[in-house]
Amino acid sequence: MNFVNLHSEWLRLLTPELIVVITALVALLADTVCLRQQCDCIRIKAGSIIVSLGCLIAVAWLSLYPANVHLQMLSITPTVAFIKQVVLGLAIFTALVTTRFTKHIGEYFALLLLAVVGLMLLVSSKNLLLIFVSLELLSVSLYAMAAFEKTSLASSEASLKYFLFGAMAAAFTLFGMSLIYGITGTLDLGDMTAKFKDQSIEPVFYVALVMTLVGFAFKLAAAPFHLWAPDAYQGAPTPVAAFIASGSKVGSFFVIARILFEGFGGRTGSAAWGNFLPGWMPFIAVLAVLSMIVGNVAALLQTNVRRLLAYSAVAHAGYALLALFGKNQAATTSALLYYVITYAITVLGAFTVISVVEQGNKHHSDLSNFAGLSHRAPVLSICMGIFMLSLAGIPPLSGFFGKFYVFTTTIGGSENLRLLWLVVVAICASAVSFYYYLQVLKQIFVNQAPEQSAPIEASPVTQAAIVVLAILVVLLGCLPNLLLGQLESATVTPVF
Repeated sequence: MNFVNLHSEWLRLLTPELIVVITALVALLADTVCLRQQCDCIRIKAGSIIVSLGCLIAVAWLSLYPANVHLQMLSITPTVAFIKQVVLGLAIFTALVTTRFTKHIGEYFALLLLAVVGLMLLVSSKNLLLIFVSLELLSVSLYAMAAFEKTSLASSEASLKYFLFGAMAAAFTLFGMSLIYGITGTLDLGDMTAKFKDQSIEPVFYVALVMTLVGFAFKLAAAPFHLWAPDAYQGAPTPVAAFIASGSKVGSFFVIARILFEGFGGRTGSAAWGNFLPGWMPFIAVLAVLSMIVGNVAALLQTNVRRLLAYSAVAHAGYALLALFGKNQAATTSALLYYVITYAITVLGAFTVISVVEQGNKHHSDLSNFAGLSHRAPVLSICMGIFMLSLAGIPPLSGFFGKFYVFTTTIGGSENLRLLWLVVVAICASAVSFYYYLQVLKQIFVNQAPEQSAPIEASPVTQAAIVVLAILVVLLGCLPNLLLGQLESATVTPVF
């Protein structure tokens, strides 16, 4: 391939990212030049329309011009393209449900789109250096967005904690990558696997493995790297917290699967009961078990719904990590992606309901503020009930099938029965989670609203978005093959 052809191929593959970057600039320019004198509501509507149109154009490009190309630092497969479309879809919903919380509306939408670009590059990268750069683009955008509610001290505190923990995790990851480069002489994930197979295992490899995965465990909010999550989820503006909980999780889970399967494929080890072998599996098993236990136990003590969802996210990170223990890579990837995509849809809907409740309760999201919601906002109450029951794993909602698919993938085949201990821990932890999800539902459907409490109303666009997300949760639970079919057809070719 000559230089001109290579250049045109790079341009074609990166066109969706370029579309999103141009959209970010248009949103910023339109708000600064044309809309600065308008009221905030008009500016938000205009910004959300621009963001939605740009993301839809990028989605259309990915659909019309599919690719299965592996370049020096990028790998575009049908699975990668599908994940990009999911991220773009989540960004559209985030933009549509954005409410007034800042005067810097154009800057907010521009940062949201830059975070999306970081995610899109992240899932496309097959080089550790580009993965790190993409991760930092995503992280820096989210750090800034978390502090956008300038009148709130909680927002500033959330951003500062998020930044400090993220900077420390990034330092660990970068040092781990430098050790890997020292061991293998390459940062390409495919070449790395071949190098590992030709070399004996050295103690420094395990140091490099753990340090590299620390940054991604931080992004997943997996215990014990979750300490930023409760404050960030509670203090950040609600649309920002929703995107942190949904879009960033989808991309981060996909890239950690890529690193483990494609980069460290020759160093899996074993987490089977009574047959532990050194590699990445024991480390992931520890992360999963700690996340499930710490997340669910801590969530029991919460009286704030945002903090409850933060600790719930820690537990769900543990459930999702179990999918990585499957023997078949295609089935494993399908189970993982189904779980994180349906979780992202559910938690995005839950945060949107919270944002509506907060508007009628002076921006407070305590459990008591949800009392009697079924009488004050019946449609929102039904949707919130669907989201909570799905997170709890109640059939026939998507959360139930996601857990079922992950658990069966983990112990699929007689050789994997020794991993049953992980599934037992997950089932017990999931049973504990029923209590705190039902506490939310008790406030909504059983407890009475305070006297003289006003009805809670959402804008037509916000209410429509919530209803659509709730329908998706029900539909993907009753007809899971709607999503699984897409994932399985995408994974017929090499996943990464």
